[in-house]
Amino acid sequence: MKKPVNTKKVTGRRTLRFGTLAQALAELGRLERCGEVQSLGNWSPGQNLSHLARTMDSSIDGFPSRFPLPLRILGRLARGRILSRPFPVGFRMPRAAQAVLLPPEMSFTEGAAEFREAIARLNREPKRVPSPFLGELTIAQWEQFHCRHAELHLGFLVSVELPASIGAAT
Repeated sequence: MKKPVNTKKVTGRRTLRFGTLAQALAELGRLERCGEVQSLGNWSPGQNLSHLARTMDSSIDGFPSRFPLPLRILGRLARGRILSRPFPVGFRMPRAAQAVLLPPEMSFTEGAAEFREAIARLNREPKRVPSPFLGELTIAQWEQFHCRHAELHLGFLVSVELPASIGAAT
């Protein structure tokens, strides 16, 4: 078994910034055109994309757990800051969430299909549930959350032909 990577110390991670999920989809398209995609972290490219899709679906269907009360209070107080700045690297999700949000091994193509379908679902379904950390969010705030989350995970995906520091237009 491969030794886990300390994702806080990964070098070569790309810095991305998305204003919309359409920009995240455009970045996925760029990755697909580059040929073989590799992950600098612990999850495969397909797992990264599937995790993003599962989180998007959970923002409609509900999450398996909530954060402890002190963290929920902190999340609500810092909501604007959290939604506007890059997500921190190396976050460990609660155990209860892992069963739903931690994807099995899958191909990049399978993960990309899940990612595209989840974004399409967000675009056609207006229902959203409260965030287990940030509380009630508007559709626009949920999109900000999903953009920050996609920046983090897509930043770990690289190809030989893709420059190490590329930023999507905002």
